Amino acid sequence: MRSRAVLAFALGLVLILTGCGDPGRNPGQAGGPSPAVAAPPAPKPTPSPRPSRTTKPKPHLRPVPSTLPAGLRRGSGDRAVALTFDDGPDPRWTPRLLDQLRAAHVTATFCLVGRQVQRHPELVVRIVREGHQLCNHSWRHDLDLGRRPVADIRADLLRTDRAIHAAVPNAKVSWYRQPGGRWTPEVVAVARQLGMHSLHWSVDPQDWDKPTSRTITARVEHAVKPGAVVLMHDGGGDRRATLAACRQLIPDLKRRYGIARLH
Repeated sequence: MRSRAVLAFALGLVLILTGCGDPGRNPGQAGGPSPAVAAPPAPKPTPSPRPSRTTKPKPHLRPVPSTLPAGLRRGSGDRAVALTFDDGPDPRWTPRLLDQLRAAHVTATFCLVGRQVQRHPELVVRIVREGHQLCNHSWRHDLDLGRRPVADIRADLLRTDRAIHAAVPNAKVSWYRQPGGRWTPEVVAVARQLGMHSLHWSVDPQDWDKPTSRTITARVEHAVKPGAVVLMHDGGGDRRATLAACRQLIPDLKRRYGIARLH
């Protein structure tokens, strides 16, 4: 009996030492290696932010005055009529207009756009050679130029003058005309500081809107008076109607009033 008790005690001791009596242990894993644990996935890299495109803020534009500012010239200076032509020089129309003026032995004032001067300096040379006057009409026909900062106005007018003088170094540019007639006191002041009179008009047949030659002629004949400044165009679009009207207007205005330079 005692020997059985000793045997049972010995067997229990063996089981305890080998771990077989551990109820939380899986017998199939006894003495084996621990199972591998899967590593967590690597985090995705955060994309670098793209630099944002910063747009230059638009400059503040002052409002257009409700009335024309002081200091504008709207008359020729005597009884004779002054003819003015804007938006050139244009190789399609300016030479043909110059031919008409030369044939009639009269002169006009050409309000030149700086970019057109840069493209066609030879036409500026001819305009001056044939006795016509020059007028600064801004660099790119900027309708809002008079509303811009004074420094921008000055830079624009100077750039246009430089282009004119690059074509004809000794040319006198005595006049400035604001595109669209959108005058402000600031643009008048800058032109005066640069030695230019601000040239408006008294007769506008609106040939820029491409009416017929008959309509252009009728509008000028109806509105013209002694000392008028007539606005027409030799650039900025198709000017064949203007040239057709001028074939009648130039001799008629010369006969009735005379055509003379601005002074």
